[in-house]
Amino acid sequence: MTNLVIAMDGPSGSGKSSTSKGVAEKLGLDYLDTGSMYRAFTLYGLENNVEADDEKQVQEAIEKIVLELITDPKDFRVRLNGKDVTAKLHSPDISGSVSKYARIQPIRDFLTAQMRETIKNSGRIVVEGRDITTVVAPDAQLRVLLVADPQKRVARRAAQVAEAADLETVTEQVIGRDEADSKVNEFIKPAPGVELLDNSDLSLQEVIEKVISLVPGDLL
Repeated sequence: MTNLVIAMDGPSGSGKSSTSKGVAEKLGLDYLDTGSMYRAFTLYGLENNVEADDEKQVQEAIEKIVLELITDPKDFRVRLNGKDVTAKLHSPDISGSVSKYARIQPIRDFLTAQMRETIKNSGRIVVEGRDITTVVAPDAQLRVLLVADPQKRVARRAAQVAEAADLETVTEQVIGRDEADSKVNEFIKPAPGVELLDNSDLSLQEVIEKVISLVPGDLL
């Protein structure tokens, strides 16, 4: 079967996870949430007192961490050193700390290598994150940058975390994460060849159908 990699970038609350899962389900593709990989590393770091700016501690963590990814779009899961940690990855503590780990280059290199291996082993997959279209999978058959109005992104993330965090905290996590991550990757402006899709005024189903319409017909 012909390979089909759909790379989806976008800031927090842009709807890339829901969109990517929907596209993967409709097309029968695997699904990879790369942000969950950074969150899993963050969970390990917090639980084991790994200081992000301590090179030795970071390297020791890289050597000890084993991530297993279940790439089913209907039930995507992450196992960290044999334990399913999926339910813990969107806690306020993780959301508030993930940027300090995600900006460390050795961590980025370690996780990027695993992302690429997952993509290679699958062959037909939707991959979402923040530098997928430019760094992780620049040769993907379809690359999309999904954006939305900041207020709508905050509202979406607030709904996602429900009562786990107040609106002020969610706003800081969404907008603050944008500012922090923009220092290590570009995810607001599309690179050449990347489709820009603003979903501020589109329903989830409309966005999913729009993305699918961009896939070359001979790859479906």
